[in-house]
Amino acid sequence: MTERFTQIAYESLAPEVRPLADDILRVSSAGLGGPYNALLRSPEMARRAFDFLDYLRFKTSVNLRLNELAILIQARIANAQFEWWAHERIARKAGLSDALMRELQQCQRPQSMQADERLVYDYCVQLSLNHRVPDDLWQEAVAQMGEQAVVDLTVLSGTYVMVSMLLNATQVGIPDGNAEPLQVLSPLEIRQRLLA
Repeated sequence: MTERFTQIAYESLAPEVRPLADDILRVSSAGLGGPYNALLRSPEMARRAFDFLDYLRFKTSVNLRLNELAILIQARIANAQFEWWAHERIARKAGLSDALMRELQQCQRPQSMQADERLVYDYCVQLSLNHRVPDDLWQEAVAQMGEQAVVDLTVLSGTYVMVSMLLNATQVGIPDGNAEPLQVLSPLEIRQRLLA
C-alpha cells in the first residue's frame, strides 16, 4: 500500500500555516505525518480539526485510559493501521493492558476488561456498529460516567471514525516496519466478532 500524498515538509508551508504546524509538532507523535499530512492540505479545516482533537485528546472529561480504548476500538473497526500503531503506545502508557489490546487487535471482544473498560467497549461498539445505544446501556453509561463524559465519549468516537476514514482514504500505513499490522477484515466479519 502506497501513501497517496507525499509528506508535507514544514519548509514548504505558507508562513500563515506554520503556527498551526508548530502546534501540531508540540503534541503529535507522528510529527506532521499521519492525519496531519492530509489535513494540512486544507489549512482552515486543519486548524479547526486540530483544536477539536486537542480537546478530545487532552482536555476531555473522559479518563485517558478509556479515551484511548475508544480510539483503538475505532481503529480496529476501520482497519486503520496508522491509528492503531499511533495510539497503542499511548494507550499502554495510559494503563490499558497488553492483554486487552491484543484481543481487540485480533478483533475479539476482550475478556480481560475492567468494569469501566467493559462499559466503554459496549457503548462504543454499539454506537459504531449499530449507530444506536440501547436504553439500558445509555442509562448505565450516564450513571457511571456522567452526562458530560458520555457526550465527550460519543463525540470522540465519531471524530475518530473521521480520522480513520482520512487515514484509510490516503492510505497511511505503519511507519515502523517492526509493528504488527491489524489484520484487514471485512465490515461484516468485524461486526460479527466485536458484537459477539
